[in-house]
Amino acid sequence: MPFMLLDLHARIKDVLRSTIRSQWNIEPPEITLSQTPKIELGELATPVSLALAKQLQRAPRGIAEELIARAGKIEGIERMEVAGAGYINFYVDRAATLRGSRVRGFATEAGKVIVEHTNINPNKAAHIGHLRNAAIGDTFVRILQAAGRNVEVQNYIDNTGVQVADVIVGLKHVEKKTIEDIQRIIKDSSVKFDYYCWDVYARVASFYELEDPKHTLRAETLKEIEEGKSETARMAELVAMTIARCHLRTMARINVDYDLLPRESDILHLKFWDYAFRELRQKDAIFFESEGKNKGCWVMRLESEGHDDDKIIVRSNGTVTYVGKDIAYQLWKLGLLKQDFRYDVFEAQQNVWVTTSSAGTPNHPSFGSGDTVYNLIDVRQSYLQNVVRQGLLGLGYEEQARRSIHFSYEVVALTPACAEELGIEISDEDRKRAHIEVSGRKGQGVKADDLLDTLENDAKQEVAKRNPELRNSEVAEIAHRIAVGALRYFLLKFTRNAIIAFDFREALNFDGETGPYLQYAAVRGNNIINKLREAEPDFDFSRVHQLLNDPKLEAFLNESNDIWELVYLALRLDEIANQVIMTLEPATLAKYAFTLAQRFSLFYHRYRIISEEDPQKRLFYVLVVDLVRESLTKALDLMGIEVPRRM
Repeated sequence: MPFMLLDLHARIKDVLRSTIRSQWNIEPPEITLSQTPKIELGELATPVSLALAKQLQRAPRGIAEELIARAGKIEGIERMEVAGAGYINFYVDRAATLRGSRVRGFATEAGKVIVEHTNINPNKAAHIGHLRNAAIGDTFVRILQAAGRNVEVQNYIDNTGVQVADVIVGLKHVEKKTIEDIQRIIKDSSVKFDYYCWDVYARVASFYELEDPKHTLRAETLKEIEEGKSETARMAELVAMTIARCHLRTMARINVDYDLLPRESDILHLKFWDYAFRELRQKDAIFFESEGKNKGCWVMRLESEGHDDDKIIVRSNGTVTYVGKDIAYQLWKLGLLKQDFRYDVFEAQQNVWVTTSSAGTPNHPSFGSGDTVYNLIDVRQSYLQNVVRQGLLGLGYEEQARRSIHFSYEVVALTPACAEELGIEISDEDRKRAHIEVSGRKGQGVKADDLLDTLENDAKQEVAKRNPELRNSEVAEIAHRIAVGALRYFLLKFTRNAIIAFDFREALNFDGETGPYLQYAAVRGNNIINKLREAEPDFDFSRVHQLLNDPKLEAFLNESNDIWELVYLALRLDEIANQVIMTLEPATLAKYAFTLAQRFSLFYHRYRIISEEDPQKRLFYVLVVDLVRESLTKALDLMGIEVPRRM
């Protein structure tokens, strides 16, 4: 019977649990399986005997021996052995594992999953930090989809927030622009509107300091935008949605797509917030502050915080804070609101929909009502995410709060060399630092498109140098794939709670732990197959996979531990993908792909493949190449990285 590695894991655990219950009449402890330090010790190991030793007051090795004797034969396992202080090592049936693992995919929970990621304030161009959010979020979405989950991807547009208000203040009061002026700028093909607003936004801080220290204009503008009836509100709508289109184009460059753009303005205009506000008041989840620094505000008291840290939900002037609107949005995502958005197509070519407060399109996909919701937001927003969670708990939605998950990650900085290459002025003191933090509010940052342009230009030079016979269009296409691969892998290879210091030279290196190195390994695998086809046009590739049912397969797999280790690693992709879902750590997939590429490099340098004289052994080597390039290509695809035709 065919099986996958995850099925094998489940089978081992089921047999051990059953054996423990029948043998000692106790409830089994948690059973974990891990990889052995080297393949000679088997493929899997469990320390369950050590945990049982505490319960049974017996030596763990004796318990392990008894478990092995009583468990009997486990399908897919050749034998079990006691190791060390009492570990049980499992040696898989290599041929059966390879045959069974040709069945791709793995079973996960049913139910709709909503992943909210990117979420760039629509007031200026996207920057490098937004790219990390999008790369992590899109990779997670791809893995969920590969697992067979029903996934909806949302990119929240905060079009009524402080950042949009500030850029409108800048346009109206610093630049002295009317809505007609802005329309002309948008139509001017020589102006990148998101870049233009980046500069305007950076100038607003000094304007406030000199002209409006109490931020009166910001407050007035916020109120006008929320009410949605004035020319200021129309200007904000025009600016925000124009920049949102710029963001979509930027993210499309790194292979990131969305299903829906929920807009904050529609949460207000369609009375989502009114419903949430009533519910919060009725359940005493928020209260009105009649004195003190928060006088006139509706606030939420956090369980773990003191009175001074109460969070304002509605300001004294009646405007709703970001977190208040986010509570209403979260209720809708979880299917806890009685009303729904209206929807229109935003980008037909990309099949992206947007919420609207107007009539909308009658025949639209079903959005929202997720069983599980992942909110991909950086660690600096952990406090606000906790407030949203407290809002759900205050309304009595404990189970939904558990399934509303803050998928956090750390920020992206730059190495001093990278900052200087992008034209950012840095001091002598900055040059000595490991990384330089950037600030969009101060105008110090790396625009995502600038970063991608630089990566593509550098990649073009390298590709043209290596392949002088290629046409410019071919060089450009390959360079684009390499640049995206370099960027996405760099943003994924660090654990999500590590601060990244981006560096061009490190990211684009064709050697070492980089995207181009992985792409090169996949290209090498494809080249081996292509060379075989060129050398023998009549070669029958069906014979390669017929070897899976050949009795010689077992002998080949048992002959060389290093080849089996490579094959087994290639077969673990589904297991690794499942780990990412369980731990929310995409770096696990990145590390796996790099290790697979390294082991593959050792294989094709150590063994003759096309020139192997033994025809059966050559078939086996070609099978190994095919298995590895398939897993490596799939792993890269899960990370949003395409394999170039050439390198």
